[in-house]
Amino acid sequence: MKALIVDDEMNVRDVVRYVGQWDKYGVTELFEASNGQEAQTIIEKEKPELIFTDIKMPGMSGMEIIKWLDSISYPGKVIFITGYNDYSFMRQAIKCSSFDYLLKPIEPEPFNKALGEAVESWKNDQQSFYSDDSIDEDVKKLRVNQLMTAACMGEPYETNDILPYLPAADQYEMTLLSFYHMHHAEPYIELLADKLVTQKLGNAFSLQNDRNLCLVITIKNEWLTVEEWMGQQFDLPVRLVSGEPLPSLTKIASSFQQLQSDLDNHNYRSIHRLDELDAARRLKDIVTYVDEFYMEELSLEKLSNLFFFSREHISRKFKQETGLPLSKYMTKLRINQAKIWLKETEETIYSISLMLGYQDEKYLSKLFKKEVGVTPFEYRNENQKQIVSR
Repeated sequence: MKALIVDDEMNVRDVVRYVGQWDKYGVTELFEASNGQEAQTIIEKEKPELIFTDIKMPGMSGMEIIKWLDSISYPGKVIFITGYNDYSFMRQAIKCSSFDYLLKPIEPEPFNKALGEAVESWKNDQQSFYSDDSIDEDVKKLRVNQLMTAACMGEPYETNDILPYLPAADQYEMTLLSFYHMHHAEPYIELLADKLVTQKLGNAFSLQNDRNLCLVITIKNEWLTVEEWMGQQFDLPVRLVSGEPLPSLTKIASSFQQLQSDLDNHNYRSIHRLDELDAARRLKDIVTYVDEFYMEELSLEKLSNLFFFSREHISRKFKQETGLPLSKYMTKLRINQAKIWLKETEETIYSISLMLGYQDEKYLSKLFKKEVGVTPFEYRNENQKQIVSR
């Protein structure tokens, strides 16, 4: 079996190559591509069964790759690995039949779980086992989690596709769980799901667009029993918004939106408050996260939800740790990345602006000149002249 890793950052490709248990899952040949065009050439020649690709890359993006693969009815499995936690990407990925969606930074356990499931699914496809009974349980879980994620985001779905995963009941309730960003939530979600299914109380679903969120559907008036069990079984902090009535399985999106709004507005309860953890380590986690995802739309609000600190605390401590406010720190990182792309690529200034998260190249030029002293155009010309003079 062949696998292809596509990412414009060499260190990311190295991490994927290192953490993957390739021999265990029968992958004998591993290819790499630094951009979409190079990937397309390798795919046409080698026909890998598995493709792991970033989404945003200079030139041909990962989304363009999967659309092309969909147009040629590519039979293999595509898994996105990206730092962009944006459901618009997830929605497109689902429509183009991607197999899974993993967020950076890459962690060995969820990566290899996705790898194993993709291999199993590919084998099932090859043997033409299309009945539900022939599909591995992990693949079933992945599919229902994808279905539930799409339902929460307002995508069309059939309630008959969800009913087999819930106990029969006249009424249900929904609860949203938020796990601390640096913890691996998947084992806890699976433990909760097994408990709910075994006791015929409901089910728990891992949301694919945000692996720190878990949606729980329980039969009416049973949530407090579940919460008490979680308090005894979970050894990590969890925020939760519970008890949102679900009058019908057709109303999943509206109920989810209310829960998400309550969570964003800090109307939640906590299990195992995070005060027990080392605050200094958490602050370093925040800085590391910003260093990784500075091209996204980051805000104090988002960091607060991810790392379980107040916005005011993060603002104050982040400046103490880095010497800069969050916004200026991100601007510095973006300008440094812009300088690299201006020197080492032929991407247009407009394209660079978009990749950095700016919709207006004039705004990037203004920031760039303020930080560097010259415009991006002038900076590129100066570097080209230096290269020629050598």
